[in-house]
Amino acid sequence: MHLEQPAIEISNLRKAYGGKTVVDGISLTVHRGEIFALLGPNGAGKTTTVEILEGHRSRDSGDVRVLGYDPARKEQPFKQRVGMVLQSTGIEPYLTVQETLEMFQGYYQAPMNLNDLIILTELGALRNTNVRKLSGGQQRKLDVAVALCGNPDVLFLDEPTTGFDPAARHRTWDMLTNLKLAGTTIFLTTHYMEEAAMLADHVAFIIDGKIVELGSVESLTRKGHGTTITFQLANSVVIPPSIAETERSDDGQITISTKTPTKDLALLTGWALETGTELRDLQVRKTSLEDVFFKLTSIDLGRENNL
Repeated sequence: MHLEQPAIEISNLRKAYGGKTVVDGISLTVHRGEIFALLGPNGAGKTTTVEILEGHRSRDSGDVRVLGYDPARKEQPFKQRVGMVLQSTGIEPYLTVQETLEMFQGYYQAPMNLNDLIILTELGALRNTNVRKLSGGQQRKLDVAVALCGNPDVLFLDEPTTGFDPAARHRTWDMLTNLKLAGTTIFLTTHYMEEAAMLADHVAFIIDGKIVELGSVESLTRKGHGTTITFQLANSVVIPPSIAETERSDDGQITISTKTPTKDLALLTGWALETGTELRDLQVRKTSLEDVFFKLTSIDLGRENNL
């Protein structure tokens, strides 16, 4: 049976700068019509990987294919079929939003209809506004629209919702989900773990240039992480070791990661009732991608959500 060629294939990709390896032999496959998220801390190699996939940066070794093309060759058919939202762009500030989109549409043989594009990216009220007058979030929205001008088969998004308020971020998630349903493959990097969890079919965590976890959101949150029980406890109170292995932060928060939440919660609350111990701010929740990120990067679980 003939299997459809993956949208993106990476095999043993390596890149170094000045003797420092930033992408260290990574391999992964992105199937057509899915959203794939590459996650990791700053300096982990995310942006370098994306720039190699886009053809903006050369690789030292390894094999890369996007829609069957080698991005390093920068062939015209490849450029016609991909869209990119970079971390920063150099759009002409004195053009209007509509003029900007019309200019970029001219680079493609089969561009997306202008009105459809403006409606999709919610730029209707701004179509006659000069780019220099846009807010940061509005500028980012225009960046996404520019990336969609050619109606791409593969869309690369590097931190696409930076500067968005929560409502605009959720509307953008809806837009990206609709693009996926229409068949667009989306390769996403983001610091918002909730964004990746909401959008991605598969995610990979990259740390120090290596892929350390790869799979679906469900498999990664379930695999070796289970359920998280958190509560506040005075530092002088000691939990019996029979309950579960716990972690205590400096502010007195106790975290229990367990694969048997019913048993451990019963033991915990039973002990608290017997000893008259108050479990303040008790919460039980399924492990999130953010929890996985913190565990993989050894970052304190009490740190703020917006990385």
